[in-house]
Amino acid sequence: MIEALHISKQFAGVSAVKDISFQAEAGQVTGLLGPNGAGKSTTLRMLYGLLVPDTGKVLVDGIDIVVATNRAQSRLGVMTDNHGLYSRLTAREHIHYFGRLHGMSEAQVEARACELVDLLGMRDIADRRTHGFSQGERTKVSMAQCLVHNPANVILDEPTNGLDVMTTRVVRDVVGELKGMGITVLFSSHLMHEVARLCDKIVIVSMGEVVADGSTDMIRSLAGEQDLEDAFVKLVEQAIPR
Repeated sequence: MIEALHISKQFAGVSAVKDISFQAEAGQVTGLLGPNGAGKSTTLRMLYGLLVPDTGKVLVDGIDIVVATNRAQSRLGVMTDNHGLYSRLTAREHIHYFGRLHGMSEAQVEARACELVDLLGMRDIADRRTHGFSQGERTKVSMAQCLVHNPANVILDEPTNGLDVMTTRVVRDVVGELKGMGITVLFSSHLMHEVARLCDKIVIVSMGEVVADGSTDMIRSLAGEQDLEDAFVKLVEQAIPR
């Protein structure tokens, strides 16, 4: 479980996140939605320990990520929107590298690399250097890095952004498998059809605050709209000061 408890963050006196609280439960897929500038990226960075909240705290399976950063992060797998691959390493070498960073033995890393290559459909690219990889190929490598240590909680930032149909389906299937294994999955997205299809719960943020938190049906009901996109727009607009 990932818990945000009244977290806030300012930059040069400007509030990026004002007071955000929500839970992402084990065995569920939670979607974090919001327009540009709503505070999503800042929130995610606090959740995985890249930024320290000014107030409030983040718990990963009950572990405070500021107090015990390494222990909390060992229970997290994170795929950011900036994949940050090393162009001279192969896809398989990326998996090995990140496995070693998590303290896995060579035997463990090799076995896990083989599993992930199959899971993500990477056999044709596993031993190629990542320089020149397509967006879909880069996404697969980044997801493999995220999952190498079998984390109990996974954070995915825009995992299907810019992907073709086949790679999108792979990502979607992996998210479903993670949910079936009882893993906490939290992801941000602008694609409403993906959110409606994958999420058990949706958290909508606007102006640095949570404006809605619940199932897809609850979000639609709260907004009085049948279409999720219409509900999202209405709830976000209602939160903007007039």
